[in-house]
Amino acid sequence: MLNPKYLTNGQEQYTAYISNISRNTEVQYDYRHTNGELFSCVKPTLIDCRQAKDNWINRVSKTTQPHK
Repeated sequence: MLNPKYLTNGQEQYTAYISNISRNTEVQYDYRHTNGELFSCVKPTLIDCRQAKDNWINRVSKTTQPHK
């Protein structure tokens, strides 16, 4: 079982499992950003999870950048 409490900044963890509801394989994914924020999601593939993480990082980066 994943425990994001132990993730260090910039680290990811994931596990694939078969959903009891859909009977499909899904991936539970956690990523601790370099700023300490936690991103978590469940998607059908690891590639989908990493894409969602990249989109999240882009949104987080835009909101924390100083305005010019």
